[in-house]
Amino acid sequence: MASTDLCFLPATALAAAIRAREVSPVEVVDAVLARIERLNPALGAYITVTADQARADARRAETAVTRGEPLGPIHGVPVGIKDLINMRGAPNTRGSLIYKDYWPEEDAPSVARLRAAGGILLGKTNTPEFGHRGSTDNRVYGPCRNPWRLDRTPGGSSGGAAAAAAAGLGQLQLGTDGAGSVRIPAAFSGIVGLKPQHGRVPVSPTGYLESISHVGPMARTVRDVALMLDVIAGPDDRDRFSLPASGASYLRACEGGIQGLRVAWSPDLGYATAAPEILRLCQAAAQRFAELGAHVEEASPGFPDPHAEIEYPIFYGGLGTQIRDLPREQWPLLDPLLLEIERETRGLTFDDWIRAQMARARLWDTTRRFFERYDLLLTPTEPIPAFDIRLEGPSDVLGRPGARLAWTPFTYPFNLTQQPAISVPCGFTSEGLPAGLQIVGRRHDEATVLRAAAAYEDSTDWKERRPPEELPG
Repeated sequence: MASTDLCFLPATALAAAIRAREVSPVEVVDAVLARIERLNPALGAYITVTADQARADARRAETAVTRGEPLGPIHGVPVGIKDLINMRGAPNTRGSLIYKDYWPEEDAPSVARLRAAGGILLGKTNTPEFGHRGSTDNRVYGPCRNPWRLDRTPGGSSGGAAAAAAAGLGQLQLGTDGAGSVRIPAAFSGIVGLKPQHGRVPVSPTGYLESISHVGPMARTVRDVALMLDVIAGPDDRDRFSLPASGASYLRACEGGIQGLRVAWSPDLGYATAAPEILRLCQAAAQRFAELGAHVEEASPGFPDPHAEIEYPIFYGGLGTQIRDLPREQWPLLDPLLLEIERETRGLTFDDWIRAQMARARLWDTTRRFFERYDLLLTPTEPIPAFDIRLEGPSDVLGRPGARLAWTPFTYPFNLTQQPAISVPCGFTSEGLPAGLQIVGRRHDEATVLRAAAAYEDSTDWKERRPPEELPG
C-alpha cells in the first residue's frame, strides 16, 4: 500500500490490517512520520514530535503481532495528543512561555488508556495558550494553519489536532472542548469531532473550567471517533465528575440507521445567524436525515443566547481568575489577549457567578424539556467557514457582534448543558472550505449521536475528500 494511502487509512481498518499482519506498525509509523516531516513545517499542527519513541513503540508493537500476543483495539495506530493534556515523555507547554519547560511525570487518564490500547503516540499538537480562543496560535510555537488553505485558521483550540487529522498526520487525535474547541476545528478542517457527555472521559489534572471542559476524540471518520471513545471513556477517581462505565460499545452503536428518530433542525437556535452558503449545506444535511428515515422538523429549544449571562462569567471569568493566580512577574510572558481578558473580568463578582449558575440551571431545564420531544438536534457547527489566520476571531459575524467566542453561537450552549455533541463534515463552500453539521444528543446518549452521525456519513462521500497534497497558500 502506498505511504499516502496508509496515512489516510481509517483507524478501524488500519487496526484490523495490523492484526491480520497485512500491514506493519513500523511501516505505518514511518509513513506518518515522513508525512509530518514534509508537511508540518507549513502547517504547524505538531509542536513536539516524539519520533524516536514512536518508532521504538512501533517496533514493540510489531513484535507483539509476530508473537501472537493479545492486541489492544488500536494496536499500532498513530495518535496525536493536544498540548493541554499531560503526556509522559514530552513537554506539556499549554501553548505558554510560562510552561514551555514543563514535563509531566505521568500521563493523563485518556493518554494512559490510549497507550494501553496499543496506540502509538506521535507527540503534542498545537493549541492557543491555555486553550483560550477558537483559533490556534501561541507565542511558543507560532500559528497552526488550515490544510485546505494555509491563509485560514483550522479553528481552535484543538486546531493542531484537527489539522493533523485532516492532513493525514495521525489517524486518531485527542482534543479538549470548553466552548467548542473540538467541534470548531472539526468543522473548519473537514473532520469529525465529538464532545462527549461531561465526565464520560476523565480529566486530570482538572482546571479552572472543569464544569464545562470535555476531552474528546477527533478523526476523519465517525467510526474512528467511536473506536477512540471506547478506549478513553470510563471512570477515574482523579476526576470527581467522571461517570461510571456505560457498558456500551460506541463503535457497535454506529450501526443500525436512524429510521424513526425524532430530529429537530434549527438553522439559528432562535438567536444566531449563519452565512447563506453554510445554511444551504446544513439544510441539505438535515433533509438527508429525513431521506434516511428520521422524522425531521424545524424547531429550536427556546433559550436566549447564553453568552453574556452564563458563558462569559463562567468561561472568561475562569480564565481571568487563572491569570490572577499566576505570579505577576510571569504576566509579561502571556498572550496579550489573556491580559486583556484578565482586565475585563476584574469587575465580575460572586453575585455574577451565582446568577450565572442559576441561569445555567434554567438553560438546562429548557433544554431538558425540548429533548423530551426530540432524540437529536441538528444545527450548523459554525456560522461561517474558516476565517483569516491573522485573526483571533472575527469581530462581526453577518452583522452580529463576534466579540470573544460570541462568533461561535452554536457550540458553547452545549458545554453549559454538558450534553454530547458531534461535528461531522457536510460539504464545501464555493471557496473549497469545509462546513460542519452539529448533532446534539440527549444527556448521556453518545450512542444515538454516533449512530446518527455514522448513518449520515455513510450516505455521503465527504470523508473521502482530502486536502491537496501541495498545500495551498
